Amino acid sequence: MITRGQMINDRYEIIRSIGEGGMANVYLALDTILNRKVAVKILRGDLAEDEKFVRRFQREAISASSLNDPNIVEVYDVGEDDGKYFIVMEYVEGKTLKQLIKKRGSLTLPEVIDIMLQLTSAISHAHESYIIHRDIKPQNVIILEDGRVKIMDFGIAVALNAGELTQTNSVMGTVYYIPPEQANGGAANIKSDIYSLGILMYELVTGHVPFRGDNPVEVAIKHMNEELPSICEYDPEMPQSIENIILRASAKNPKNRYSSAMEMHEDLKTALDKERFNEPKIIYEYKEKNFDDDSFETPKRGRTSRNAEKIEDKKEKKMNKAIIILGSIIGVLALIVGFLFLVYPSISKNKSAKIPDVEGMTVKQAKTTLEDKGFTVNKKTKKENSEYVDEGKVIGTNPKMGKSIKLTNKITLIISKGSEKITIEDYKGQDYKKIQEKLEEAGITVIIEDKDVSSSEDDIKEGTIIEQSVKAGEKLGKGDTITLTIPNIYNSYPNFTDGTYTVEDVKKFCTDNGLTIDITYVEDPSAKSGDIIYQNQSTGSKVSKGANLRIKVVQNKEKVPTDETETVDTSNVGEEKQNNDRENNKTNQ
Repeated sequence: MITRGQMINDRYEIIRSIGEGGMANVYLALDTILNRKVAVKILRGDLAEDEKFVRRFQREAISASSLNDPNIVEVYDVGEDDGKYFIVMEYVEGKTLKQLIKKRGSLTLPEVIDIMLQLTSAISHAHESYIIHRDIKPQNVIILEDGRVKIMDFGIAVALNAGELTQTNSVMGTVYYIPPEQANGGAANIKSDIYSLGILMYELVTGHVPFRGDNPVEVAIKHMNEELPSICEYDPEMPQSIENIILRASAKNPKNRYSSAMEMHEDLKTALDKERFNEPKIIYEYKEKNFDDDSFETPKRGRTSRNAEKIEDKKEKKMNKAIIILGSIIGVLALIVGFLFLVYPSISKNKSAKIPDVEGMTVKQAKTTLEDKGFTVNKKTKKENSEYVDEGKVIGTNPKMGKSIKLTNKITLIISKGSEKITIEDYKGQDYKKIQEKLEEAGITVIIEDKDVSSSEDDIKEGTIIEQSVKAGEKLGKGDTITLTIPNIYNSYPNFTDGTYTVEDVKKFCTDNGLTIDITYVEDPSAKSGDIIYQNQSTGSKVSKGANLRIKVVQNKEKVPTDETETVDTSNVGEEKQNNDRENNKTNQ
């Protein structure tokens, strides 16, 4: 288990967890050598012993580290520390596009074009380096406060020129953005990323994904078979140029898609030109599906009825053939059902399987996915807070996702209770101990710092908060840190020259604070005798025990000891007074 303060490779100090995935967990850390925040991705412990996963994890680092683009999260370091395989990446503060879409719904067209131009530029750079992302989705795109976009997590990226590829034919990536060729079990290529970019752009424009279903299989089938819903029908004022870009990028037949991400990038540049608003709707050059040409055969004008009868006979034979094939399929399905209900349970009783990734699914979707794999799902669920998964959706399983277990074992779903972050208030003037206790109960790390404050500031009280590192209105949760500053109130020198202090007042101040005092008497016709017109210690400066205070006092007489100085040591005045009192008491006795 990775904990706060733990050092990775004797260099990266863990601050807190910032994300968990099916393959790796991500932590915010401090690079103690370069004194900068970084993101450290660490391969999950249950996968670190799997040689296949380790190779894939290391390949991700090697692939991503070769990329140098302002719109791609940079990889700094890669290594292994005591069995922990890690990647150190640039730490980017911002929101994911998914969070932005959830908050705002659809974005404005200029915003969409700006984001897509940055993404296509980044993906084009990756493709030039023979790297496919394979998991383009809003959750993997960070948008910074200044509008810059950075794509991250080449976690399932594959180098095109790699000698050995694992899981080449696996259906990977999020199903809502999966290309039809991958959904059908085919390998990914650069045009697969272009398809995902098209689906992502559709979501940015409309605020929702084009294909939805009760389970991943249903969504994947829609990607393969269903026509993309028309954006212009959804919004009649939508420029046809925008829909055409999406239609071309997300064509089911890769031949109909852009040949490269840069070609899509160039098309985006002119998408909002007025002359393109009413351009003709795109017509695909190649068929989106491989239909049987004969199925569209119809009699031509001028043919005899005999020819028509031959065509009908041909259709009837095809129909009979189809019925025979359909009957065979039904028979095979019946055999499969019988096998599943009668034979399979006894065979699979001790069979093991890997728990699939169900994070982000509804309980119903997760249950269906697990049961389809042969697992039994516990009726009781567990609830935990999550900063990344919406309330009511699945954040994990027990045993953990990715772990191989026997099918006879039950799986408990862990459901998100939503964020447990609290809104930070303006704590200035409040008792720091009460605020510290309140914040620490929420799992927030509280750092208390002192700050020297003059006692002359009347509105400052001991033990109250005078500054805070996090502004009011921001939200913090478990593992986050806030610094509260409290005053270290010190005695300060007053302004003895303001006309309200006498020499006796100054002497008493020195006695109370353990200071020595030098008094110089001067003649000043413009002032009255007894006025203090100079002090060597600045008003408001800190009083330190044993320091010397020098003052000048007006004494307007005929004979004025102008250059004479009276030195009074008040550091032991209290002690002398006690000795005098003792002598007086003895005399009286």
